[in-house]
Amino acid sequence: MHSLELIPTELTPSVLFNPDKNTFIIEGKSLQDKPADFYKKVKEWLREYSKQPNPATSLQVRFEYYNTATARELLDIFKILEAIPESKVVWQFLEDDEDMEESGQELAHLVSVPFEFKAT
Repeated sequence: MHSLELIPTELTPSVLFNPDKNTFIIEGKSLQDKPADFYKKVKEWLREYSKQPNPATSLQVRFEYYNTATARELLDIFKILEAIPESKVVWQFLEDDEDMEESGQELAHLVSVPFEFKAT
C-alpha cells in the first residue's frame, strides 16, 4: 500500500503514514475552521489500510494545539482504529502541557482503542 504524507501548514498538521516502515504519525497544529476536508484524506487512507493492516499499528499523535472541530475528526480516526486489530494511539504531549494531556484522556474515554500517554 502507498504511503500518505501531508506537509504541515500554519493551520494543518503533518501526517506521515508509511505501512512499510510501520510509521503512523500526526503532529503539529490543527486550526482549520472546517477540518473535514483535510482529514477526509486521512480517514480514507486508514479505511483502506484497515482492510490489510500490519500485525500491529501504533498511531503517534502529538499536537501543539488543535481546535474543537479537529477533536471530532480525531474521534473519527480513532474509531477507524478500533476496527484494526492490535492498534493503539500513543498520545504525546509536552511534560508541562496538562491541557493537552487532559484532551487526550477525554478522547480516550470516548473510544475503545487503547491509548498510551507519553510526556516528552
